[in-house]
Amino acid sequence: MKKTVIINAHVISPDVDLVNATLVISGGRIRRVTTQAETAKADRDTTVVDVRGQYVMPGFIDVHTHGADGADFCDADPEAIFTLARAKLREGVTTFLPTTLTVSHANLLASAANARRYAEAGAPFSKVPGIHLEGPYINPSRCGAQNPKYVRKPSLRELKEVNAVFPVRQISYAVEAEGGAAFAKACFKLGVVPSCGHTDGTMRDLEAAYRNGLRHLTHFCNQMTPLHHREIGMVGAGFLIDDLNTEVICDRIHLCDDMLRLIFTRRSLAHIQMITDSLRCSHCKDGYAFKMGGVGVTLKDGVARLVSDGHLAGSTLWMGQGLRNVHAVTGIPLKDLVRTTSWNQAIEQGWGHELGKVARGYRADLVVVNPRTWRPSAVFVDGEQRI
Repeated sequence: MKKTVIINAHVISPDVDLVNATLVISGGRIRRVTTQAETAKADRDTTVVDVRGQYVMPGFIDVHTHGADGADFCDADPEAIFTLARAKLREGVTTFLPTTLTVSHANLLASAANARRYAEAGAPFSKVPGIHLEGPYINPSRCGAQNPKYVRKPSLRELKEVNAVFPVRQISYAVEAEGGAAFAKACFKLGVVPSCGHTDGTMRDLEAAYRNGLRHLTHFCNQMTPLHHREIGMVGAGFLIDDLNTEVICDRIHLCDDMLRLIFTRRSLAHIQMITDSLRCSHCKDGYAFKMGGVGVTLKDGVARLVSDGHLAGSTLWMGQGLRNVHAVTGIPLKDLVRTTSWNQAIEQGWGHELGKVARGYRADLVVVNPRTWRPSAVFVDGEQRI
């Protein structure tokens, strides 16, 4: 069996920090991780990759990303998801959930069909095991960059129709919407992770959905009810309820440094998930202007804002940059932070036994990160070096 040997690696994995490590990969899985001196010689059946002391981490898992490199998942063009997946791979993301906008039913079905086509083509870049519906069942008062024209009440029938085209792995919706609490339970029956987002709900609203299994908050602190001393809202719930899995955009723009420090030092790292929430302007130059679900957005100084009022839209963040930012702000060791870039996501999605760690038996989904630039220099998917 052919194998790949990665040498001179600085392995960073949950609870693991190994320098001068060697990884042996075959059959798409990690067969051995060791710091013992080993000789590796390239031949017809062995590929040797010398990473020269760079970080080797679990491939990033991004459960919330809309677009990149000029493409959006909701574009009619079926090539858009290929462009997005190629860009995500360059970021070191080996698995992601392409994320929809609040759009029409027909648009949701078309996006799901495009994801299916990508999977049927062999997912040549990053893996796409399913999609994330952000909306359309959100609160109109918390639309953010979403188009209020397409907001509607939770519909299990619509969710099933989209899921029949391509698996829906996660859905962000406002729990205070009509039938919102029961909707959480219905999602679980379909294998969909329900998440509260774009919400004006109260703690009581969340508790009702929580009793039905909801354990996830979409882009924590952004477009949700803030903390107040007479109603703690969704932000308060995120700090009070230990096992809520909270997505965090770590670009130091959507959340200030003090909030990042508060989240990462006061919440359990086992229930934080870094996301990018990236838009089509990610990988693009300043001045790039576009429509997001019919809403105008422009990119200036690397920040995407609505043309109408200047409010933040999504981000241009790369996962490795987010990890660097939090490490710089908090000083938390990388071996502890790295679980928030992949393993936590894998656990919630049911992949924690084979994704999210650099360990024996796990899938060889790996990113090699340059510690000076924090950009990927190599990416492996199922043991295949794709960058």
